[in-house]
Amino acid sequence: MANEAESYEAIRSWLEQRCAIHYPEHKRDLLRQRLQRVQRAFGLPMLHDLARKVTLEQTHDVQLAVIHVASTNHTYFYREKDVLEFFRREVLPLLATRNEIRLWSAACSTGDEVYTLAIMIAETLGMDALRRTHILGTDISAPVIEQAETGVYSARHLEQVPSFIRQKYMRPVGIEQFQIVPEILAACTFRRMNLKTPDLPFRKPFQAVFCRNVLYYFAVEDQINVVNSIARVTEPGGWLFTSVTESVRDLSSLWTPVASGICVKSKGIA
Repeated sequence: MANEAESYEAIRSWLEQRCAIHYPEHKRDLLRQRLQRVQRAFGLPMLHDLARKVTLEQTHDVQLAVIHVASTNHTYFYREKDVLEFFRREVLPLLATRNEIRLWSAACSTGDEVYTLAIMIAETLGMDALRRTHILGTDISAPVIEQAETGVYSARHLEQVPSFIRQKYMRPVGIEQFQIVPEILAACTFRRMNLKTPDLPFRKPFQAVFCRNVLYYFAVEDQINVVNSIARVTEPGGWLFTSVTESVRDLSSLWTPVASGICVKSKGIA
């Protein structure tokens, strides 16, 4: 890996093969800037030094750092309210009488979506419903999972949260810092996981999966594999929520689109 172009391509290919994170040519400068942050953090003056650590020496800490900077982790509470309103209006009533409510937020980043869903359940079905609620948040980036587990957020993450919701479900813990109340925290679990894992490690199916604002980072083949894998761990009649800008219509026959960014799994498919 003598020159920068070869080193860049080695890292870009590794990201795609390992994590399904796809950087097309027009995003070369963006990825290059992000990789420079890793170089500075680990004292690696040249890009080929970083490529060697990632691909040849397989230095775990460096690999995790590259994955972290390559994955976009910008998120906030109550993102894309139209999609969430559909979930509140159409899906939560169907779950009201279930013995167990099981939701999965894939690519959850810092956990904003996970806690948003738990708060919506508490508001719509009552606090008692949280006792039978299990919301899993997964992400490939270890640092964001660690942050999500704390349940502590700056005011920037909470700009879309109504004031009465903030007062009810969050407690001030510092200057412009708020922590989620224990009842909401108890319903949420976070794990580090690669969406490219061929056999997702879940014993029980989910009633709804949120995989929002992540598919467009994947190549088409990986998009197909991901939405099909999600279908296999979703119960018949279950729901898949993507971003309003992400359609799975041409990716899988297992999902039937019902609205922008919203699909339902056929009840005839196990």
